[in-house]
Amino acid sequence: MPRVDVFAALANPMRREILVHLQRGPRNVSDLARNFDVGRPAVSEHLQVLRKAQLVREEPRGRERYYHLDPRPLTEVEQWLGAFERYWKQRLGDLERLLDEEDAT
Repeated sequence: MPRVDVFAALANPMRREILVHLQRGPRNVSDLARNFDVGRPAVSEHLQVLRKAQLVREEPRGRERYYHLDPRPLTEVEQWLGAFERYWKQRLGDLERLLDEEDAT
C-alpha cells in the first residue's frame, strides 16, 4: 500500500493530466499552465497536492521551479492493484473452465 494518499491526488483529472505532461520531462508552472484553461495559481495548487503525494518533486532553477515526475508512488499503486488483477484473472479462469466442463457434458 502506498505510504501517502496517492489515490486522493490521482482522483482529480487535471492532476493526472499534469503527470502525463511531466512524463515528457521537467516543466515549470508556466509551461504546464499553457495546457489548461486555468491560471498558474490553480496549476500551482495542483502541483502542491501532487508534491505532497510524492508524485512530483521540485527543482529550483534560478527564479523558476521545475517539476519532475516521481514514479515511485505509482509503482506502489501498481503493485497493490496487481493483487486484485491476479484475483480477478483467477476467478475468470475458474469460470472459463467451469463453462468448458459444462459444454463438454
